[in-house]
Amino acid sequence: MNSSLLSIPNALTFLRFLGIPLFIYLTLDIHADGWAVIVLAIGGLTDYFDGKLARAWNQTSRFGELADPAIDRLYILAILIVFLIRDVTPAWIIVVLISRDLVLAIITVAMKAKGHAPFTVTYLGKAATFNLMYAFPFLLLAKSDTPLGSIAFVLGWSFAIWGIALYIATGISYGREGFSQRRGSRVINS
Repeated sequence: MNSSLLSIPNALTFLRFLGIPLFIYLTLDIHADGWAVIVLAIGGLTDYFDGKLARAWNQTSRFGELADPAIDRLYILAILIVFLIRDVTPAWIIVVLISRDLVLAIITVAMKAKGHAPFTVTYLGKAATFNLMYAFPFLLLAKSDTPLGSIAFVLGWSFAIWGIALYIATGISYGREGFSQRRGSRVINS
């Protein structure tokens, strides 16, 4: 693992982080939904390319391992709060997705307290985030009362249903992994 903080993959991760306040500004302050969708698309692309380039160029770093999933969670949280304020999705979806992340955050803290590494992001975990990140721009576009809005509604909810299902399934899987590690450490420490 490369320990350099200054790399193109880390710069892409940081760029994605900067997109969060920009997205909030565009959607809540000036209601520039088209620009907000572009910010989300760039965020999705940087999420894909930062990991791909880090592995291809042997520039993986501890910063990238920790920052990438943390920024994904912050992006999703920001989007969900904006969607709640703008009434884009039902509140129960927001509660389910945020609850999943809160439960996993608590488990992660407990794992860290016992000396365990944080969860390793799985392919299905990335797929869940990918589906949600595809769903969100379409759901935002679905707010427009146009033929494009109708198409965006269908696409947005198609991605959202898969994303929510995978998000919950991977949350359960990560939770089981965390409990298994904690249980294993009790047996070893006994």
